[in-house]
Amino acid sequence: MYNLTVGKRLFWSVLSLFTIFAVLFIAFHQVRENEYKVNMLNLKLQDYNMRMHETLHYTGDTSTPMLLSYVKRHDMPGLRVTLIRRDGQVVYDSEAGPHDSLENHSQRPEVRNAIKNGSGYDINRKSTVNHDDYFYSATYFPDDGYIIRSALPYNNDLTMSLQADMHYLWFTVIMVALLTFVLYRFVSRLDDNITKLRIFARRADHNESLDTEDLIEFPADELGEISEHIIKIYKRLQHTKEEQNVLKRQLTQNIAHELKTPVASIQGYLETIIDNPGMNDDTKKQFLDRCYAQSQRLASLLTDISTLNRLDDAPELLPFEEVDIAKTVNQIMKETALEMERRKIAFDNQLPPALVVKGNPSMIYSIFRNLTDNAISYAGDGVTITLSAREDNAKWHFTFSDNGVGVPHEHLDRLFERFYRVDKGRSRKLGGTGLGLAIVKNAVLLHGGTISAANNMDGGLRFEFSINKTNKS
Repeated sequence: MYNLTVGKRLFWSVLSLFTIFAVLFIAFHQVRENEYKVNMLNLKLQDYNMRMHETLHYTGDTSTPMLLSYVKRHDMPGLRVTLIRRDGQVVYDSEAGPHDSLENHSQRPEVRNAIKNGSGYDINRKSTVNHDDYFYSATYFPDDGYIIRSALPYNNDLTMSLQADMHYLWFTVIMVALLTFVLYRFVSRLDDNITKLRIFARRADHNESLDTEDLIEFPADELGEISEHIIKIYKRLQHTKEEQNVLKRQLTQNIAHELKTPVASIQGYLETIIDNPGMNDDTKKQFLDRCYAQSQRLASLLTDISTLNRLDDAPELLPFEEVDIAKTVNQIMKETALEMERRKIAFDNQLPPALVVKGNPSMIYSIFRNLTDNAISYAGDGVTITLSAREDNAKWHFTFSDNGVGVPHEHLDRLFERFYRVDKGRSRKLGGTGLGLAIVKNAVLLHGGTISAANNMDGGLRFEFSINKTNKS
């Protein structure tokens, strides 16, 4: 058993990745927002420094009263202003008293950057004058040789203004929660499907029953639909396999029975001849003739079985070539002429003089020979066999019919089954193998056609089938 299912592993993996992304995004956003707000505050103080410099530059007055009067004209509570010479000596500081001795400011970070780059700032440094924390922004004016530095104390107002906006943080938290909910629902369905498929696989592997409640319903999504189809297909295959096993057993029994009859007859006649050495020649010849007839029946049966095996196992190996069906039918008519004459059967061949298709000569011959033999054997004496054809763009459509006794309706659907006989006793007496029409159907299918059987309105049996003109199926 697994500690975590595939769905749960997927859930925690995706959720972990998204959480890591969200944390990194928040951290990145806070840094960028803090930088932006610091830059905006610095620009505000730089603007103040520039306006103060303009006033001092145009008036030419840098005395303490002038500086003090300008510093008072602003709207920034707690603003501290310092005037520093190029060498770092403090000329004026709005927070220093008249007797305060201020140290040289040349090493202050904002002053160094201002002298080097024109402007500079320092965040959250404690003042040596009043020991409060300040945000410093300095601007260097080389033409006048001094630096103006403005500063705001780190009180609640400034701290709040520099803090990152938390709205997007709550938005991110809500999105993570929403993703967790949606992902959990999806993963739960995925887990249900995987669990059912695992149960199905285990039971299928152990040949256990699949008709249980836990394999009936699946979640209503694509994976559930696919899983349900897989189980249904497997059940159909199992059912088909069972049917095939039944058919194989029946076929094996039928073959054994069909082989047993002629073999037993041959064995009985030969044993009689061996046990009666004084048997007269006429009787012995009669028994040998019967043995020969049974051996012919046995050979026919083996030939038909071999033909069906070829059609079942390797139809693609059968060679296809140009076959003249009209010529093939004429040959069959000559081969069966004596038997049809004996039975007073007429063959009305209405095929065109040349009817050529691409097919296997042996299988084409089997179609028309077996239909002819079937009519001769079972249609009755004095009947007429009629063969006609019509064509369309892709196929030849044939009608093979007789005006004989026909077949009871309940047997029509089973005529093409192997070893199926309408009248078993009469069929064996006439020497039929029970495989002729099965060979006909498989040969027609081999040539891309279909076949059906029906009784004529005025009596007799009719076969309608088609054969592709050129393409091999």
